[in-house]
Amino acid sequence: MNESMILAKYVEETVYEDLPARAVKMTKMSLLDALGVTLAASGQANECRAFVDLAIESEGRKESTIIGFQDQVPAHMAAFANGAMAHALDFEDAHDKALVHPNAVSVPVALALAEKLGNVDGKQFITALAIGCDIVCRLGLAFKENPIESGWYIPPILGSFGAVAAACKLLDLGIEQIIDSFSLNLCQTTCSAELTRSPYSDVRAVRDAFAAKGALLSALLAEKGVKGFDSPLEGKAGLFSLYSKGNYESSALTDGLGTIFEGENVSFKPWPTCRGTHTFIDAALQIMTSHSINADDIIDIRVVVSSFNKMLCEPMEVRSAPKAVIDAKFSIPFSLATALYYKSVSLEHFTSYSLKNEGVLQLAKKIGYDVNNNLGVEEATRGYLEIKTKDYKVYSKQIDQAYGHPNYPISEDDLFTKFMDCANKAIKKIPKSDLEKVIRYIMALEEVTDICEIMDYFRE
Repeated sequence: MNESMILAKYVEETVYEDLPARAVKMTKMSLLDALGVTLAASGQANECRAFVDLAIESEGRKESTIIGFQDQVPAHMAAFANGAMAHALDFEDAHDKALVHPNAVSVPVALALAEKLGNVDGKQFITALAIGCDIVCRLGLAFKENPIESGWYIPPILGSFGAVAAACKLLDLGIEQIIDSFSLNLCQTTCSAELTRSPYSDVRAVRDAFAAKGALLSALLAEKGVKGFDSPLEGKAGLFSLYSKGNYESSALTDGLGTIFEGENVSFKPWPTCRGTHTFIDAALQIMTSHSINADDIIDIRVVVSSFNKMLCEPMEVRSAPKAVIDAKFSIPFSLATALYYKSVSLEHFTSYSLKNEGVLQLAKKIGYDVNNNLGVEEATRGYLEIKTKDYKVYSKQIDQAYGHPNYPISEDDLFTKFMDCANKAIKKIPKSDLEKVIRYIMALEEVTDICEIMDYFRE
């Protein structure tokens, strides 16, 4: 039995009762986090507006809600618009070892489809999201080649396969139809790493829009009988051949499948920047607080990064003075300088106006970096920071795992606070009492009879 068949069988057969309690809890927290981040993007991520406008202009059946905007559009267009917002602020959850955002595509797709179908209960929805998240993470863990070196940007590509799995579960598709869905998705999903080299590009922010729309269409087409092919993952021209030169670890896909859910190992972001910047932000905040250092005391800054995250420093002249907000979030120099200057990092620090802050830009110019090629994938986010001050004192800090990692977890209360802060930035004001109800609703999601009820809180 090949890996495509094994994963399809897993999607078909897994039920809510198979999920460990922690997987259920983490899935609910991921959903809450995703909703908050998407609501914030509706008010702050201008690059998403074209996607929202196109979805609204598409007209058609009013099946699913555009989060934050209240409009209802065909399900695949809701997934398109919500997918654009899901990653736009780079504030959603991540899997630090697999180097993916496992729910950025799955949540927009699952919500849009559940609303289209109606009468999807909380247990069904949790199961679909848990499966989708698990598959994205397992695919990321299986890769033994860095796709970016071949020109591919992998997070939305892998995210689309998790979203397909979640959609197939909600549609109650059989094994053959699930494989067809994977096949159809492979024919649609792609993302060029050229986005990392273009400082004015919006694609890095909105990339998951295309993955979400394609994933949902793939599952819906398979449901209608469109045939794919037998080996969309491991085939000679399958996912791993195309994006990993055929170099992958099969055991990462199949070991513990159905009993170990990688969604238990997701990290929640305390700061709205690329996960690869977080250990440096954490180190900076700890040093500045512990030693009462002011930004104008600093004369030199050095960081040591993994080979995977050196892209967050290169080219240095671009990373130290980014031209677009999303590019600033993917910059160790700018994100670190922001933490040193403000002694905090928040959404307010990543606006077109903030990119021109001379205090931050001057600090960013003082940053140099070295690459530790001995750091493997599991250590890719490790960060070492060294700060030298005017009195020639040197302060250093190494952070092995970023705050929000399961071994360095964010508290439930902090996650709830993050949700409230994000939701308050939505384009349409939502009463605090309704946002508090959303938190309670999601944290008791397994008791809900129709997931569509959650959208009522986001519409007048």
